[in-house]
Amino acid sequence: MATVQSILTQKGRQVVSTMVGDSVLDAATLMNQRGIGGLIVLDGDQVVGMFTERDILRRVVAAQRDPARTPVGEVMTTPVAVCRGETSLEECRAVMTAKRIRHLPVMDEDRVCGIITIGDLMAREVTEHEATIQYLNEYIFGVR
Repeated sequence: MATVQSILTQKGRQVVSTMVGDSVLDAATLMNQRGIGGLIVLDGDQVVGMFTERDILRRVVAAQRDPARTPVGEVMTTPVAVCRGETSLEECRAVMTAKRIRHLPVMDEDRVCGIITIGDLMAREVTEHEATIQYLNEYIFGVR
């Protein structure tokens, strides 16, 4: 059974985060610079929330809040669903679907050590399907 560790081994363990007191504007700028849809929110070393594009739309833009003056901590999503390296990808998909989220921080004891996204899960699934299709084509048509 494939686990979170298999994705982290392939993509790496880089984590992009923001602090609870940083402005929404700074966080959004960081997300744009990195081309990502979400940030882990830290209070010191503790993971306290996730800040995503959805938070910007629902809790900042729709609420007509000033992004330069609004701290991330006031508009982040909490509580945070997390996983561990040994968590199965099926379990991650089920959590993401049930909670309607796209990002899962990966924890090693009390320390964040990576993040997986719904995009990571989809890419893995596509690769597995392509391999199955290739195998079946070779089997059916005798090509090796």
